[in-house]
Amino acid sequence: MVFKKECLERAIKNYLDESGEKERLKEGLARLGDDPFTSRSGLDVKKLKGKTHDVYRLRIGEHRFEYFVEDGTVWVQNAFRRERGYVQGR
Repeated sequence: MVFKKECLERAIKNYLDESGEKERLKEGLARLGDDPFTSRSGLDVKKLKGKTHDVYRLRIGEHRFEYFVEDGTVWVQNAFRRERGYVQGR
């Protein structure tokens, strides 16, 4: 599996820059490249229900990232803090 920085939308890159924890979050996102479907020590992954296609959530502390996997590439589509919550239908 491959995780590419190019797979991050500009909004996700801005979120990382403004988070105050950019390096820690980037390390967690990079670890998705090993196995984006399974939780393990330091990487909390969950498949989300009610989505139109297979979407997963990565939790890193108070930060949440929604992503999907297509053709062996991890695509991060949404990033937010825990208190903001999830948007249905994405």
